[in-house]
Amino acid sequence: MTAETAPLAAAARIRLSPQSAFLRLRLRQLRPVILPVATAAAFLLVWQVLVTILRVPSVILPAPTQVALELWRMFPVLLWHAMPTTLDSLMAFGVATAFGVGLAILLTYSRFLRDMLYPNLVLFQLIPKIALAPLFVVWLGISSESRVAFAAFVSFFPVVISAAVGFANIEASALRLCRSLTASEWQSFMMVRFPFALPAIFSGMKIAMTMAIIGVIIGEFISAKAGLGFYILYAGSRMETAVIFAALLVLCVIGVALFGAVALAEGLVRRVYGRR
Repeated sequence: MTAETAPLAAAARIRLSPQSAFLRLRLRQLRPVILPVATAAAFLLVWQVLVTILRVPSVILPAPTQVALELWRMFPVLLWHAMPTTLDSLMAFGVATAFGVGLAILLTYSRFLRDMLYPNLVLFQLIPKIALAPLFVVWLGISSESRVAFAAFVSFFPVVISAAVGFANIEASALRLCRSLTASEWQSFMMVRFPFALPAIFSGMKIAMTMAIIGVIIGEFISAKAGLGFYILYAGSRMETAVIFAALLVLCVIGVALFGAVALAEGLVRRVYGRR
């Protein structure tokens, strides 16, 4: 580069720098979306190539293209079976959240209950839940109530623990300020404890949402006449592996959508309380 062209090159870099900075900013913003999509696409490509080269029978491992064709062909049926699974998961999640937060409040304000129940809750969590699923069928029958109850039973523990930790880890200075202003216990809870505990509560709710779906699917494996869990067992009895993968894909979409709904609700609630 000569002395005459150096100023021109520097001027070109100055002109292009805002565009390149904007492009880098956009790529940085889209990175959480681009990376997972690229990883999934690479995984599907490797899957397709290996199945084709090794000539794996479709009954053992179908190619992604075959799964996509079955998803397109069976989409109305899968959508019909997805509705009861989604509704049962939402009801179980609601019951687990209400019961978990309520129990966490009792554990926070009653040392007696905390000493009495908290160790038993930890012991209770160690029980293999799937072994207790048939009991819910015996108690509540093969209706939707048994699946909702079992899913709520599986998913309420993360909400209890997370909410109890959130209510307990409050800045003492904030509580002292409320007492100095003669605020009631309810006002202190609504203005201090609850807003400060929101991140912990929603962390437990996100885990509970995924566990509620798992609980519903287990319940559908045992006793159901509809639902994605029921249809997966039905397709397995017919050795329709591609249909099983298509049902699993629909189930993953439902799980991501419900998890995203909880995350969206977290953002809205925390914005209302002014804790971004």
